[in-house]
Amino acid sequence: MAGVTAPTSDDSARTALTLRPPRHAVDRRAVGWWTWQVVLWFAAGVVPLAVLGLLVPPARTWLLLPAAALAVVGAVAAVALPRLWFRHHRWEVTDEAVYTRTGWFFQEWRVAPLSRIQTVDTVRGPLEQRFGLATLTVTTASARGAVKATGLDAATAAALAADLTLATQATPEDAT
Repeated sequence: MAGVTAPTSDDSARTALTLRPPRHAVDRRAVGWWTWQVVLWFAAGVVPLAVLGLLVPPARTWLLLPAAALAVVGAVAAVALPRLWFRHHRWEVTDEAVYTRTGWFFQEWRVAPLSRIQTVDTVRGPLEQRFGLATLTVTTASARGAVKATGLDAATAAALAADLTLATQATPEDAT
């Protein structure tokens, strides 16, 4: 056939790193972490509206009604979204690559081959620290940005960062 070539060793390496569902779910505590994030986001809108509604009597109705509506939407989002995210966020680290899958409506599957990894970091914001969680960030030369595995147990993320650092140092190819 015209235009068809025999597979090379590069082609077999590419097929080994195809997108596939990562095996591991994030830590169960991520649901609480995400819930508090949603609550705080909505509270940033509800609290000022409610305070102004209580302090400015002529505008009370016009401020308290949107505050109440926003609070209801926020409560529904805080209950539903973290549970949806938990079902759809996955991660896995193999001898060849780091795999992540995020999203429910817009799903994103990412693969970072070990030979392309430039840096490995763990990040723990205040809420993540409170829940004993961390985010593993794997940076490559990709224009798309880093591969992030969020909602991991802090000890697991630290161990993965150490293991990935050793594995990438042992990988003979250039990470550019």
